[in-house]
Amino acid sequence: MGSRVSLFVTCIADELFPQVGVAMADVLERLGYQIDFPDQQTCCGQPAFNSGFRDEARSVARHFLKVFRDAEYIVIPSGSCTGMITHHFHELFEKEPEWLELTRQIETRTWEYSKFLLEVAQVEDVGARLERVATFHDSCHALRALGIKDGPRRLLSHVRGLELREMQPPEECCGFGGTFSVKMPEISGAMARTKVDAIVRSGADVVVGVDASCLMQIRGALTRAGHDIQTMHLAEVLASR
Repeated sequence: MGSRVSLFVTCIADELFPQVGVAMADVLERLGYQIDFPDQQTCCGQPAFNSGFRDEARSVARHFLKVFRDAEYIVIPSGSCTGMITHHFHELFEKEPEWLELTRQIETRTWEYSKFLLEVAQVEDVGARLERVATFHDSCHALRALGIKDGPRRLLSHVRGLELREMQPPEECCGFGGTFSVKMPEISGAMARTKVDAIVRSGADVVVGVDASCLMQIRGALTRAGHDIQTMHLAEVLASR
């Protein structure tokens, strides 16, 4: 394909789940894309934005726009970070025409990972194989802000050896919500336990998602409950051989 993809791996993936970024790059290179990792990247500004620190979020957002302004494609393994860039940067720069215009330009080149595979690369089968029973977690921002629902399931349906079982209900929040889990830990924990119950009922031995933050929350709840059920980002599954 020859196109150049710039990876924005997100704070959580960079610090806690670097294998997600590696897996994402592996699949994209397998499809013929050239991979670029701008080493000046930091954060999308979402934690500050969600906590009401708009000036601080604006500063971080400006840095993001500077770093990625020349990117051909920006691919992100997170629905929440993608949503921040494509939905909320507009709010930050509504009174700054120059930055707002750059936001609009970059928005058209910014893609959540699964949507990029399906809508830009136009592939559903990336040649993956994983002998597991999986269930898929619909993360809130990916589902509600970006409309990501069937796409990841289509990609998973082509993974050889993988059996996908839906948890019931599939669309409930895991309770993370970034700073929500810190500010309201009791409610967050209760929501996570409800999610764990749904996962266990599915009979899956691995939970797959498109947001590392949700998977971190779910993994913690599973571990505390004593369940030997793993979590994997979609990119890790698709990179499996």
